[in-house]
Amino acid sequence: MKIGLFFGSFNPIHNGHLLLADYFVQHTDLDQVWFVVTPHNPLKPKKTLLNDYKRLELVQMAIDDYPKFRVSKIEFDLPQPNYTIHTLARLQEKHPDHQFVLILGEDNLESFDRWKNYEVILDQYMLYIYPRPHITGVKFKDHPNVKMVDAPVMDISSTSIREAIRNKKDITHLLPEKVWKYIDDYHLYDK
Repeated sequence: MKIGLFFGSFNPIHNGHLLLADYFVQHTDLDQVWFVVTPHNPLKPKKTLLNDYKRLELVQMAIDDYPKFRVSKIEFDLPQPNYTIHTLARLQEKHPDHQFVLILGEDNLESFDRWKNYEVILDQYMLYIYPRPHITGVKFKDHPNVKMVDAPVMDISSTSIREAIRNKKDITHLLPEKVWKYIDDYHLYDK
């Protein structure tokens, strides 16, 4: 089975994530997309993150109605901060029959040479890249293991959603209904 790995903090997961993942299972050769919830991205501050298990729960709620989506907490059991190369090694060890592909935004490709062992990742894995707004001149786009995918451009960010929640703005159209209800009921991201 060919699995697309969609890494992220998902702080919170939003409709843009779901639309992109759905595009990848509908319009590429991927059989499934696994949402890999990242406890701590080494390139981002941890202080803004909701609890790991709350984010995992929100992702599970969001993908319940999508049979080709899965959520993974594989990085929860790895030392923090974790690096993608370690996650890939663990996934390959647990699922030797699967072929894994990384799903990344163009913005991640721009800083890809800052990732630990990025050369090994580029050599051993395919990277499916979706467009991001305001990104030009992408590094590595001509690499044989990098596939630029003509997915819709999503200009939604979890950062702007958190800010909107703090400012009491209506963002119900940006989140799956179950996710918004949970966030609202438990006053997540209010402060």
